Amino acid sequence: MIGALMLDIASTELTQEDIELLQAPQVGGMILFARNIESPAQVRALTDHMRQIRPDILIAVDQEGGRVQRLKKGFTLLPAMGHFGELYLTQPEKALDLAEQSGWLMATEVLAVGIDFSFAPVLDINDVSDVIGDRAFAQNVADIVPLASAFMKGMQRAGMATTGKHFPGHGSVKVDSHVAAAIDLRSYEEIYNNDMQSFIKLQPQLDALMPAHVIYENVDPNPAGFSPFWIQNVLRQQLKYDGVLFSDDLTMQAACVAGGADARIRAALDAGCDMGLVCNHRESACTALEGIKNFALPNQERLERMRGKIPNIHIAEQLDLGKEWQSVKKAIEEFKNTR
Repeated sequence: MIGALMLDIASTELTQEDIELLQAPQVGGMILFARNIESPAQVRALTDHMRQIRPDILIAVDQEGGRVQRLKKGFTLLPAMGHFGELYLTQPEKALDLAEQSGWLMATEVLAVGIDFSFAPVLDINDVSDVIGDRAFAQNVADIVPLASAFMKGMQRAGMATTGKHFPGHGSVKVDSHVAAAIDLRSYEEIYNNDMQSFIKLQPQLDALMPAHVIYENVDPNPAGFSPFWIQNVLRQQLKYDGVLFSDDLTMQAACVAGGADARIRAALDAGCDMGLVCNHRESACTALEGIKNFALPNQERLERMRGKIPNIHIAEQLDLGKEWQSVKKAIEEFKNTR
């Protein structure tokens, strides 16, 4: 059974404390960071060990491309998604082809080392947000939708579920929600007609969504990830969305408005998230785990959709995943090197 909490570990191997946490029923996921990565072979050994302890665990990573990719040494360094948007302005067909290849390449490498999915793609608009910037495909929905659709088509062709972030849109908020409370003063109509449209138009391809740690003050007093209005009223009822909902990292500064880690995870789950992330702070992780030990387990059928098609292969120190992988890797690296 899959629990409602996604945690992390400190190093490249499991400690005894990590193993004990993995065995807790309410732990349903693990997310890897750069500190957990030494080589493809080491990552596959780590994920295999996690599944020996907990066969039903979901393993995730942030492998967007550009400045947000945790798997580097031994993996393809992907371009920022904004580079596809730049190319799309002059060569749209080439940009769409490369975006799809990039999605396939990212997913193929991530799955090969035993990770179920990457939290990708970013569907925000590249507007005023410094933390979003070129993580977004473009500055407008009309360009974001075809490019993100192509990227997700590549991911799904490789066997990976997709996660759109950060609903209903973080790109129009200047403040970085990692380090401060982020507040958006626009009306619901403005948000719906602008930022939300990429999520709405791409909904059929989205296996999961991650709400933003942003307070849309003139809509609801809670950050979107803690908001029954955004999750229940808008996503589940109005938009009829039935995919997985992951909270963003509940140790981010913008999440602290809800109180301690136990209060934050309860707020996220009560609002309707399926799984909450508590990263980079083991004490908070343990507090969150204690805080939901009596909660019912989340929707299992929904979370099972996030399980990746992980190949049963031996991973050497250097990746070699076949002729298509070699060809696509070369094309993406050539594109990246021309930016």
